[in-house]
Amino acid sequence: MHWQLATRDVALDRPFVIGVVNVTPDSFSDGGRLPSAAAAVAHAERLLDEGADAVDIGGESTRPRNAGAVPVVEELARVLPVVRALRQRRADAIISVDTTKAAVARAVLDAGADVINDVSAFRLDPEMGRVCADARAGAILMHSRGDVADMATFAHAGYATDAVGEIVGELANAVEWARVAGLAAAQIVLDPGVGFAKRSDTSIAVLHELPRLVALGRPVLVGASRKRFVGELSGVDEPAGRVHGSVGAHVAALARGARLFRVHDVRPHREALDVAWGILRTTA
Repeated sequence: MHWQLATRDVALDRPFVIGVVNVTPDSFSDGGRLPSAAAAVAHAERLLDEGADAVDIGGESTRPRNAGAVPVVEELARVLPVVRALRQRRADAIISVDTTKAAVARAVLDAGADVINDVSAFRLDPEMGRVCADARAGAILMHSRGDVADMATFAHAGYATDAVGEIVGELANAVEWARVAGLAAAQIVLDPGVGFAKRSDTSIAVLHELPRLVALGRPVLVGASRKRFVGELSGVDEPAGRVHGSVGAHVAALARGARLFRVHDVRPHREALDVAWGILRTTA
């Protein structure tokens, strides 16, 4: 399986680790840690040096409490200088930008980004699909419900008897919308949206039943890093302290078919996922 970007095809023949670079003052576990573009670029380079295959730059928080939409101008002021500087310093880096806005996506793709990570799976801005198609960019379509202000809450976390089936069905619809907008199937990666419009039992269920999402035929990304259910299972309240639990969740997801992992702590994930992959891919 491979992932088609504008300038290259990425072979997903090993776990693909995406390091998180939040240039927000209010993200749930690391908001405000990168107060300048220079600090964000330095952090991105450190994650790449630790083994990240890509970095994901985000300028709008979807934290569980009091999240709010960020104006396009402000979001661009946060992310665009980071994309430009990182592209200049690391010509070969794969750069993803986490945004739900087509205007932001267009600007960062013009500045050298390779991937748009849309946590609304193109729901919130009808122009997003066309922008990604025109740029031939990679696209990560994440399952969520609601808008930026409440998608990480329980406001839309009601499901019938088969929550995983609903999630898979909604992502299948997102793929169809993306294809109608002009994206090739090979450009699309799917993310079940752990922790978004999902209580912990639903997040755990979707990871347990990940093969149902893998069956849609597109690579699957899991972003369980520091999430609430990890803290509940491990007994660790502080998000930044959930490193070991996050690694455990991602290794389990790898065994169930995920190939891409969005993480805050790159080095422990790189080592653990590579070891797990070496064992899982071995045939008798």
